[in-house]
Amino acid sequence: MIDVSRQDHWEKVYTTKGESQVSWFQETPALSLELIALTGAVRSSAIIDIGGGASRLVDSLVSQGCEDVTVLDLSVAALASARSRIGDKASQVTWIAADVTTWEPSRPYDIWHDRAAFHFLTDQKDQTAYVDRLRRALRVGGHAIIGTFAPDGPERCSGLMVSRYDANSLAATLGCGFELIDTRRHEHTTPWGVMQKFQFSAFRRERDG
Repeated sequence: MIDVSRQDHWEKVYTTKGESQVSWFQETPALSLELIALTGAVRSSAIIDIGGGASRLVDSLVSQGCEDVTVLDLSVAALASARSRIGDKASQVTWIAADVTTWEPSRPYDIWHDRAAFHFLTDQKDQTAYVDRLRRALRVGGHAIIGTFAPDGPERCSGLMVSRYDANSLAATLGCGFELIDTRRHEHTTPWGVMQKFQFSAFRRERDG
């Protein structure tokens, strides 16, 4: 099931703007790749990119030989853009058009990566639903890498309010069962030269209770 209003917003974004015309565009997702490597990921690791959209992370992962990559996004147009860009290699990737707050995970993953999707969930009900999917999808011993706007980052993005986090408030939102293993401040420069302050935190999934 997909939240139609949320889906409509992101379909409009990705059908009216080019890949490099959105504030979150990155030529190379260097920090994400560094944190994925930090988890000890190997070629066979099951990696899911939440809210991956038209991000180039999938290009890098496939080029590095990763054999089990999934991209989940609300926008069909965004996923189509990424698939078209990587060409024949698109068949090596699992593409899921879904709202992460209502998605039903059908398998476990080793790495859950989210750059700038979670912070758009400002309603506590949606945040709780996201964490529930994270708990169900990420195996014990697996890692979650979540990048959000930092406390001194933007209050709005793409016309929407966002929730801002530091490592401690993000850990509190995720709740028990996640051990913080790394956190980084990150300054992202938009395609039009504006600096946005992010934080990226990596967690190891522990058993609850």
